[in-house]
Amino acid sequence: MDFSEFNFDDRLLEGLMSMGFKIPTPIQQQAIPVIAEKHDLIACAQTGTGKTASYLLPLMDAICKNDDRPSISALILAPTRELALQIDQQIQGLAYFTGITSIAVYGGGDGVGYEQQRRSLKEGVDIVIATPGRLIAHMSSSTVRLEKIDFLILDEADRMLDMGFKDDILRIVRQLPEQRQTLLFSATMPQKIRLFAKALLKNPQQVNIAISQPAEKIKQQYYRTFDEQKVTLLKHILSTDSFYSIIIFCSTKENVKLLEKELFKNDLKVRSFHSDLQQDEREQILLDFKNRKLNILVGTDVLSRGIDIEGIDLVVNYDVPGDPEDYIHRIGRTARAERTGTAITFVNNRDFRKLLSIEKMMDRTIEEVQLPEFIGEGPQIIPIQNKKRKKKRSNFKKRNDKFRNKRTAVGGDNEDSKAS
Repeated sequence: MDFSEFNFDDRLLEGLMSMGFKIPTPIQQQAIPVIAEKHDLIACAQTGTGKTASYLLPLMDAICKNDDRPSISALILAPTRELALQIDQQIQGLAYFTGITSIAVYGGGDGVGYEQQRRSLKEGVDIVIATPGRLIAHMSSSTVRLEKIDFLILDEADRMLDMGFKDDILRIVRQLPEQRQTLLFSATMPQKIRLFAKALLKNPQQVNIAISQPAEKIKQQYYRTFDEQKVTLLKHILSTDSFYSIIIFCSTKENVKLLEKELFKNDLKVRSFHSDLQQDEREQILLDFKNRKLNILVGTDVLSRGIDIEGIDLVVNYDVPGDPEDYIHRIGRTARAERTGTAITFVNNRDFRKLLSIEKMMDRTIEEVQLPEFIGEGPQIIPIQNKKRKKKRSNFKKRNDKFRNKRTAVGGDNEDSKAS
C-alpha cells in the first residue's frame, strides 16, 4: 500500500510526497487507521520504525479537516528536549503546505527561549510538544490552557516513567478534558506501563510491532577486555577501520568526559554529549555531528533515544548497558534507512552476565572478536550466577563453561557510578 490509501488531506499528502515518503512502515500501516477511527491506542514500537509519523499523520490530517479547532489541538509529551525538537522538526516538514503550527517546549534554555515559548502558548498553536517539567512551569504561571485539546500523545512513555515523570504527567492530565483521544507509544511494555495506560486511556486498541530485535543489517561483535585495555582497543579500532560517523556509549558522565579527552589527544573530531552541557551546546553538537563537522560523539544513554541521524557507521558500547532493551536502542542508531552498520561492545569480567541477558533477549549469539596481540589477553573467568539454565540456552552455557574452566586470575574491576 502507499500513503494515498489513507485519504489524507491533499495538503498533507503533498507534504508527504515532497519529503519523499511513499510506502508506510508496518507501524504506520497498523496505527494510522486506528487513530483515524478515533480510538485510543497503545502502541509498542521502538525508535527507527517510523512511529513518530504513525501518530503525526492522522493527527495532522484531523487538524486540517477541523474548521473549528481550539487554540491548542494536540499535546505531545516527550521525555527529552532532543526528542521534542526532533518531533517538532518532523511536524514542520510535514506541515509545509497545511499551515499547521507547532512549538517545542523544553527546559535548559535561556530567558529568551522561555519568553518565546510563553508568547506562542498564550497566542495559541496547533500542536505543543513538551517535556513534562517545563510544561508544568508554564501551566503554573497560567501561560497555557489545555482544557479544550482534542489529542494527547505520550511518546516514549517507558522512558518518561523511568525518568520519574509519572506524577508530572498525571498532574498535566488532570488539566485536560476527559473527552479526548489519547495515544501512548512505548518501546517496551512492562506491567507498569500497562497499568499506567489503563489509568489514562479508554478502551484502547493495541498495536505491537516486534521489539527487542535490532535491524538485521547491523553487524554485532564483542571483545572481552579489562577496563584498562578499553581505551587502547578503541583507538586501535578507530585507526584501522574505515568508520566515519561514530557514536560511543558510556554508562557514566565521568567516563564520557574522560574518553573525550583521550580521543581528543589523537586529533580526532570528537565531542562529549551529557546533561552537564547547556541546551544550546547540546543542540550545536548534534547539528555539527549531523553536518559531519564532527565524526565521533561520546555520550550516555540520553543519545540512545530520540536522535534520528542517518549514516552512522559504528556504535561502540564502551560499557555494557544494564538493561538489554537499552542495548537495542543504542545499536539502533546505526543501520537506519536500509543502511548497514556495525555495533561493537566491550565486555569486562563483571559485565559478561549482561551480555548473556542481551543474547537471550535477542535469541541470538553475538560474534566474539579476539583482542589484538599487542593489547594482551582479556578476562578469562566468567562467573555463572544462574545454574538453572534451560537446554534451549545451552549455547550460552557452553560458551560460559569454556571461560569458567580457564583458571586465570582476574581483578581490578570497580563498579561504575550511576549514569545521569
